[in-house]
Amino acid sequence: MTATADESMSQASTRSRVAAPDEGIGLDELALAARNHGMPLEAMRYDLTPAGLHYLLVHYDIPGIDAISWRLHVDGMVANPLSLSLDEIRARPPVTIPVTIECAGNGRARLNPRPVSQPWLVEAVGTAAWTGIPLAQLLRAAGLDESGVEVVFTGADHGVERGVEQDYQRALPLAEALREDALLAYEMNGQPLPVQHGFPLRLVIPGWYGMAQVKWLERITVQGEAFDGFQNSVAYRVKAEAEEPGEPVTRIRPRALMIPPGHPDFMSRARFVTVGTHDLVGRAWSGLAPVTKVEFSADAGVTWQDAKLEPPLGRWAWCRWSAQWTVTEPGRYELLARATDASGAVQPVEQPWNLQGMANNMTQRVTVIAFSPPIMTSRS
Repeated sequence: MTATADESMSQASTRSRVAAPDEGIGLDELALAARNHGMPLEAMRYDLTPAGLHYLLVHYDIPGIDAISWRLHVDGMVANPLSLSLDEIRARPPVTIPVTIECAGNGRARLNPRPVSQPWLVEAVGTAAWTGIPLAQLLRAAGLDESGVEVVFTGADHGVERGVEQDYQRALPLAEALREDALLAYEMNGQPLPVQHGFPLRLVIPGWYGMAQVKWLERITVQGEAFDGFQNSVAYRVKAEAEEPGEPVTRIRPRALMIPPGHPDFMSRARFVTVGTHDLVGRAWSGLAPVTKVEFSADAGVTWQDAKLEPPLGRWAWCRWSAQWTVTEPGRYELLARATDASGAVQPVEQPWNLQGMANNMTQRVTVIAFSPPIMTSRS
């Protein structure tokens, strides 16, 4: 018997869950992982992540948009609603800001028990130079009523999530939308937005997790009450139980990542290095406050050593850190790195578990096997 659409949507609504003990990654999670992708950690060698290596999460389908007929609509609590073409937007004075964006679900697959969803490890991040126009200027050009409460951003991507059919919509408090560095971006690293990253226009709100950076933007609506749409009120909440309202996910918590040293095993990604001194390099960022310290540990967090920090490209871009690690004996090591920011927030070593697997900034762990190089012998 064929299921009705209502039955299918009801079944879909049961899929937000926590994996059973010892339950492996399912085919539905594998399908998500095949559509979305993280940044290869070795790409942290670049100050700006090449577009094809930047992490990507697409909630539904990538919409097909005709840039010629596309319009951005600005409405709601404004005196002069706008309908703008891409050319009209690009004709305004541009601003470029380097911004690190991280997915709110980064690290989810490392949690125990594992929330079942996009199975991120630690690679859901990237830094790009975003070019566009300040959102605040456009809102004020539309005659913004500053008694508004929230600004709702609607993307062209449409689908079903936990039984709810929806356009992808997120809202920001009006004060966040009026920040000088909130952008409507049409370029990424000096090139038109790639289709998968939101062409022709997307929101970039520095310091916030990726769910706020609405792609394929079509409408901006100012409203006088809090937005109760799915992506704000149901998804992206930090909570321990399904019945709890939870706390909304907002700004990025501090995180440091390292480029794993040496060379990898194909399957396990364990690293191999020779006994000796090795340079460790990585990146660190926080949406709460500037990063002030990065430490690394070569003994699974028993002892820590300060790393050297370099200035970031800008307030909202990651900074490079480096340190030297001397290996005196062959063996198996577990390397960790953690960041501290100016607000006093410190990256935790133990998991900060929550039901949806959101904003988990638990320290990265890199397994490294050190060996003595073989003695070279003459062929003669």
